[in-house]
Amino acid sequence: MFGLKEAEVAQLVRAVTSEDLDRDAIEERFARASWGGIAEPGDRVAGRLIETIGAPRALAAVLDRRSVESLLPELGDATTASDLQQGIERWQPRLTSGSALVALRLAARAGARLRVPSDEYWPQGFASLEAHAPIALWTRGTVDAYRSLEHSIALVGARAATGYGEHVTMEASAGLVDRGYAIVSGAAYGIDGMAHRAALASHGHTIAFLAGGVDRFYPSGHDALLGKIVEAGVVISELPCGSSPTKWRFLQRNRLIAASSLATIVLEAGWRSGSLNTASHAAGAGRPVGAVPGPVTSAASAGCHRLIREANAILVTNADDMAELAPLPSARMAALFPLSDELDAGSIRLLDALSYRSPRTAGDIAARSGLSVTEVGSLLGQLEFSGRVEERERGWLKSRPAG
Repeated sequence: MFGLKEAEVAQLVRAVTSEDLDRDAIEERFARASWGGIAEPGDRVAGRLIETIGAPRALAAVLDRRSVESLLPELGDATTASDLQQGIERWQPRLTSGSALVALRLAARAGARLRVPSDEYWPQGFASLEAHAPIALWTRGTVDAYRSLEHSIALVGARAATGYGEHVTMEASAGLVDRGYAIVSGAAYGIDGMAHRAALASHGHTIAFLAGGVDRFYPSGHDALLGKIVEAGVVISELPCGSSPTKWRFLQRNRLIAASSLATIVLEAGWRSGSLNTASHAAGAGRPVGAVPGPVTSAASAGCHRLIREANAILVTNADDMAELAPLPSARMAALFPLSDELDAGSIRLLDALSYRSPRTAGDIAARSGLSVTEVGSLLGQLEFSGRVEERERGWLKSRPAG
């Protein structure tokens, strides 16, 4: 298989997948894993080549050093001779037969999983990237968190965040989790880190996209945080294990954050912040972009103000505003329970104080709602009878509707 021992390739590919694979599926996954180390993220020519003739044939073509002239008839209008020639010249220095095997061994050792577009839960949002879509993904974490990308919102912002920015991010992340969203970000210092931490603290799903291999956590100061995300969320990269992050890869990583999410929110950003690049990718992929305003005297919010003024970003200030940018499908939106006239003010306040994921005691609910513990106890009984709340071992939850 591609000049390598088929048994060894099959064993390594099976070690990073959870499915019973036939020879064609193994060949497809190995080819895509190999391309992840040959082409840089977002390589349009590689994307067109793979899209047109398939990953295994594309890999065989470059390994056999087929000429541009022999490949062009198969590609049709997918690319030009000049682009294909430049692509081949970029890929040739990385065509070492052992590199893909090394990456697979590292992935197996780290407990990583290889995901490809034919998999059931491949993020549908990547379709908007067309030829720039990832060839494959490497993940570490839970399957549920990976699947939750379909109802996620990206929270991004400055590394040098202020107390104001971190506070707004914490409230937004926790509020969105309570409304049924997963939180996507890039695991950087500042806003990204706070978005992940608040989601974890609210017992929600959070997804971190990395600019290097999932076996090499970056930044190193977030080793513990990324370890917790692996336990309760998922860490994702399109680069094979062993890859180092670079400036270009950070910029390309941002397109995955934007395309995989229903909307992107910039919570705090300087005039030239990298988060503006994520916002640009989101707009290009047709996703809503929101920006949180800050003090007009704060340089840390100048990028947000720039987005609102020059890029038509929607001004948002809380989780409700953010959720309006990307309403969830009806079954999940119904979880917000349209508050009909039968609910009195006390019931509304009590429901506002409850979470869908994090059980809360009567005392905690009383403190959050401003009601007395006696009032909370009485209202909980009424709301449980109507199916709006449910009691668990550690406290009370707001109920999700059936469907």
